[in-house]
Amino acid sequence: MTSSSLYRGSVRHVRLRPRRHALRYRVFWLLLDLDARPALRLLSFGRFNLFGFDERDHGDGTPGGLRAWVAGQLDAAGIDAPGPVRVLTMPRVLGYVFNPISVYFCHRADGTLAAVLYEVNNTFGTRHSYLFAVGAEAHPLRHACRKQLYVSPFLPTGMTYRFRLAPPAARVALAIDAADAAGPVLSAVLSGRRVKLTDAALLRAFLAIPLLTLKVTAAIHWQALRLWLKRVPLVPRPAPPATPVSIIPADPA
Repeated sequence: MTSSSLYRGSVRHVRLRPRRHALRYRVFWLLLDLDARPALRLLSFGRFNLFGFDERDHGDGTPGGLRAWVAGQLDAAGIDAPGPVRVLTMPRVLGYVFNPISVYFCHRADGTLAAVLYEVNNTFGTRHSYLFAVGAEAHPLRHACRKQLYVSPFLPTGMTYRFRLAPPAARVALAIDAADAAGPVLSAVLSGRRVKLTDAALLRAFLAIPLLTLKVTAAIHWQALRLWLKRVPLVPRPAPPATPVSIIPADPA
């Protein structure tokens, strides 16, 4: 596959308890190789454009240091992954971005997948990542861990996340289930189809879904209002996680 691509698709959420609630939106993502930036007129790195990617939106926020930050997390986990690192994420659109989740695919020297890092942001300005080693698992990949970050005011921490991931190829898909002691509470599915990353493809994506990232933020607040009107109880916000990354060295799923 090429180092960088555009994926057009959708996001679907279904909440099961205590009130059923569902949503679906059209979205798109970029798959970007952190070592090989595509040369495009409509996509810039670290500066304003119609589309942009800024390393300050990821990792520890250090400008120009995202590749090193990922390598540091891999070293801390004892994962040998000197090959390409690609991130699936929504770009900045006219300078604005909010990414509920970005996914990093970290490869060995022979090109096989060694680790996956799920980077989660909330609307309160906090970020937390979950790093999983990848062995010879069958696809889709399956990962599980304790939920550490307060993402929604309607969901507590201390729940269990279960990830099912089909890494980027002709298509990409990620399903995330959140469960408590009583069983499943929320299911989210992201899926998209690969499109060659060109200026023409970026322009078509913009015309089809203008101001994508602003729409994401507006949709989060609109859906929160709908949940509040359904009398879904609010959960107090706890202190953020003590560490920025949860390292899960072996797949517990």
